Amino acid sequence: MNINDKYSKIILLILLFFTFVLAATVLKVTSTVAIPLIIAILISLVFEPIIAKLNEKFKIPWILGIFLIITITAIVIFLLGSLIIASLRKVIEVYPKYEERFIYVYENLAKFFNLSYDKNNTLFENLWGQLGIRNIVQSMAITLSSGAIKFIKDFLMVCLFAVFLLIEMKIFREKLEFAFKSSSKGRIGPMISDIISQVSRYISVKFYVSLLTGIIVWLGCIIIGVDFPIVHAFLSFISNFIPTFGSIFSSVLTCLFALLQFWPKPLPVIATIILMVGVNMIIGNILEPRIQGKNLGLSPFVIISSLSIWGWIWGFVGMIIAVPLMVILKIICENISILKPVSIILGNKVPVEKNKLNE
Repeated sequence: MNINDKYSKIILLILLFFTFVLAATVLKVTSTVAIPLIIAILISLVFEPIIAKLNEKFKIPWILGIFLIITITAIVIFLLGSLIIASLRKVIEVYPKYEERFIYVYENLAKFFNLSYDKNNTLFENLWGQLGIRNIVQSMAITLSSGAIKFIKDFLMVCLFAVFLLIEMKIFREKLEFAFKSSSKGRIGPMISDIISQVSRYISVKFYVSLLTGIIVWLGCIIIGVDFPIVHAFLSFISNFIPTFGSIFSSVLTCLFALLQFWPKPLPVIATIILMVGVNMIIGNILEPRIQGKNLGLSPFVIISSLSIWGWIWGFVGMIIAVPLMVILKIICENISILKPVSIILGNKVPVEKNKLNE
């Protein structure tokens, strides 16, 4: 390698770094439009194989298949959203009861640990007033309707983007192959197929595993007697899309809620802890890895880092879609010779060629 090639690679890496920073800033600023667009792209990658199968097996026209899948998805989300909103309204209605329970738990804990406790002026009550939790909960009731309107608006944008993307995807691969015919050496088609295959597999498996987790949590909460089982089930379902941290977050919240509801009865609280830990351990550490396999090939450090970066850019939604985006990035880097070092860094193993050299 001559000096010019060495400096060219260094300059390229510096440019890639600044490009990444600039892209992250742009994505953060344009999140209102970028988030629905990215979600629509990921949904399209999942739905495209289903629509293709409907077209091949049952001879359903491509456009009809698109509207059929989008309509079914919209109906399911609408019904689920109605249940969630109704449950959240119920939570707000019975909030004073849980506020009293929270104060009661604090008072008993203070007595147990021999802490000073003044009924008229406690540290807890001062913090309660300073944090403005009452005002936050009251404002939730007011902003619930505006939040629902925003969700409907974003959902309609996602559906609109997804419909046009799915219509385009029927000829998209051929267009890409033709556009990069002279420079791609036939790699564009396999690359697109690889992206669709891996992302659709990841999201599909994650969806079904998360759905199973939510159903088990819902049934378990009903059996134990935990209030608002549909809220806990939905929280477990949506949080399970975030690797590792999501299941921990939902488990802690559900267990704290059970402690708040059942205190000082220990058995229901212990049962809730066993339920949440057992479900997430068995499904997350045994069932999901067996179904998902090691097809993603992402480094655990890269996954954790991507959660932080995309969480900073797009918040909770960014953490949910972080892994699929990194999968797409890794596949693209694998198929572009100058970016292959990036794909190796993102991967979870040393390439075979390296192992052979060491032998």
